[in-house]
Amino acid sequence: MAVTVDLNETQHRYEIAVDGDLAGFTAFKDRAQQRIFYHTEVFPQFGGRGLASELVEQALTDVRARGLRAVPVCPLVAGFLSKHSAFADIADPVTRDVLTFLRRAGADPEGTAAH
Repeated sequence: MAVTVDLNETQHRYEIAVDGDLAGFTAFKDRAQQRIFYHTEVFPQFGGRGLASELVEQALTDVRARGLRAVPVCPLVAGFLSKHSAFADIADPVTRDVLTFLRRAGADPEGTAAH
């Protein structure tokens, strides 16, 4: 099983693929030096393989390499950060301003559920 994670800048998301097939994504909006993650999804046929964790880990690694900060509005990203203190140095808290920014940017920070 060949797993890759790539940044799709046009769609503002990191995508994970298995053997070349899109398996899921984590969507974000950028605000200044913050990359705000608001929705993560792994498609049902790819579930149970640890792909969500792999996706989030590689996305956060890229955020760090770019000198950005991560804001975990998505519950899955927040859960990953709570279990992996190695990324605590790049994590910013979710604030009312962040949620307002997401709504104005057309993202749905409350209505999306991580899978």
